[in-house]
Amino acid sequence: MSAVTDTAPRATAPQPGGAIGQSVRDSLVVAKRNLIRMARIPEVVIFGLIQPIMFVVLFSYVFGGSISIAGNTSPEEYRAFLMAGIFAQTVTFATAGSGAGIADDMQKGLIDRFRSLPMARGAVLTGRTLADLVQTALTLVVLAIVALIVGWRIEDGILGALAGFGLLLLLGYAFSWIGALIGLVVRTPEAATSGGLIWLFPLTFISNAFVPSENMPDFLRHVAEWNPFSATVLACRELFGNLPADYHAADAWPMQHPVIASALWSVLIIVVFRTLAVRKYRSATA
Repeated sequence: MSAVTDTAPRATAPQPGGAIGQSVRDSLVVAKRNLIRMARIPEVVIFGLIQPIMFVVLFSYVFGGSISIAGNTSPEEYRAFLMAGIFAQTVTFATAGSGAGIADDMQKGLIDRFRSLPMARGAVLTGRTLADLVQTALTLVVLAIVALIVGWRIEDGILGALAGFGLLLLLGYAFSWIGALIGLVVRTPEAATSGGLIWLFPLTFISNAFVPSENMPDFLRHVAEWNPFSATVLACRELFGNLPADYHAADAWPMQHPVIASALWSVLIIVVFRTLAVRKYRSATA
């Protein structure tokens, strides 16, 4: 009896560092588990790279020379304009993968197994989103190499470029929490994939990613200028040194201060959707 009495408290005793420390440790363990899983299924990563590479090549050579950027229709000008939009679209499209992965874990009962362990409730979702962030970073590296091969160049120094890629990763991490919430709401990975993509197409195309927003009808132009996706795209163009020579910022505040707006939008999305996702996780598995 004494042996049972002595060992029971140890299983539930808080680990050093308090609740925050335990949450961080548990999140890293779950992230490691997901990274190992991704490494064992390399075709998921490979297929995830094919679509953005196709976008880079097709948009560069099919639309290059056909779309006017500040009165200039040269393929080089459009390529410089395009790449920030392709990068941003790539990190946001990772949302579908986050949602599908969590929906798959829910369907297989893996989430219930995690619930039986003495671990922080939000660690399962945080670990998954961190693992997706690593995959997104790898995708961005490959995509940047392909962009350099087709003629894209960084014109404003390496520090600005690193800041631009940092904003892209922050946006991708923010959107992965939207994917996490979708994965918890739907019942199957297939539904999570569809639900994670259907709203991204209008979000990314009603923006300044592929065409200048000033050419849009007034209503769409205002939507594009306040679109968080547009703020990140413009911020990256500014940090990469890819703004057109005679660029004039629109009157909307996010277009006047794109770097600050991009960071604020991403942090706001993380706070809101992480709160909603963790709440849904607790109620879905209660």
